[in-house]
Amino acid sequence: MEWLRKVVQNPGTERFIMALIVLNAVTLGLETSQTVMARFGPLLTVIDRIIIAIFVIEILARFAVQRAAFFRDGWNIFDMTVVGIALAPATAAFSVLRALRVLRLLRLITAVPALQRVVGGLIGALPGMGSILLLIGLVFYVSAVMAVNLYGKGYPELFGTLGRSLYTLFTIMTLEGWTNDVVNPIMERHPYAWLFFIPFIVITTFWVLNLFIGIIVNAMQEEHAKAEAEMMHDETAPIVRELNELKAEIAALREEVGGRKRRTRR
Repeated sequence: MEWLRKVVQNPGTERFIMALIVLNAVTLGLETSQTVMARFGPLLTVIDRIIIAIFVIEILARFAVQRAAFFRDGWNIFDMTVVGIALAPATAAFSVLRALRVLRLLRLITAVPALQRVVGGLIGALPGMGSILLLIGLVFYVSAVMAVNLYGKGYPELFGTLGRSLYTLFTIMTLEGWTNDVVNPIMERHPYAWLFFIPFIVITTFWVLNLFIGIIVNAMQEEHAKAEAEMMHDETAPIVRELNELKAEIAALREEVGGRKRRTRR
């Protein structure tokens, strides 16, 4: 089993799996072309099945090496899930799962440590983002109700219902055509409508969304600092181990010298 552990943990194995993921990305892209499939369809299918088989063997090898620890690593669960989706039968009932087989390309995240840190930072930012989502949801709801009451009757296609009002305000938040499509037509009948829309844009687009960015950047920095600390620990661990061994040898020599001195005095 030790030889299998060396193979699994070998950097060459990781680079080989990474190359297969990139190759699989190319083949899946080619499969979207009817012209390519008409000429090379069987070949692409064979390549796809070989790559899937290698992925399955690699995951089984990791499981054999890590055993119970395999399920304590979230990235292992992620790899097993995306590869398992690719193994779904090509029947009508599982057609959606077959369409999701492109998700196996996300295995590149587990193969590249830098991408792992990025995803880890995003996941670490989720708790802080919850309160921001609650805040922006509250702002949207209050603003949508106000817009229905203010402009619903005159512009039912934009603010006639609560749902339409929420959708229109969302498009305004993205700053996509908000002046020509929404605000300018309303200001022809309501000159002071800017007193409603400008504060809404400032609060949602420039304030709340920047809070999102701040939380994500802070989480990324924490993830990067954690990775650097782990790297430093890995680099200094052998030195610390050697120092401890030297201390133990020095202590043993001192005891030996002390014992000789005591015997000499006697």
